[in-house]
Amino acid sequence: MNDITIDREAMGKLAKALAFISGADHPTTIALRTAAESGSKQDIAKARKLFLALKPGDRQAAMSMLTD
Repeated sequence: MNDITIDREAMGKLAKALAFISGADHPTTIALRTAAESGSKQDIAKARKLFLALKPGDRQAAMSMLTD
């Protein structure tokens, strides 16, 4: 999971999935949405760090929603 690259479009979808799981006001959801909109390396790095810090079940649920 540490070497996965996610494009901006996927980050936006991941933010929507995580909003469903954790809520729209969750810091990781906000960071993913911001990274998807801005595309800056700093925002992407922050979103990735926060996403990897989520509970494994929440991470897996969000990733599974991308494939549905």
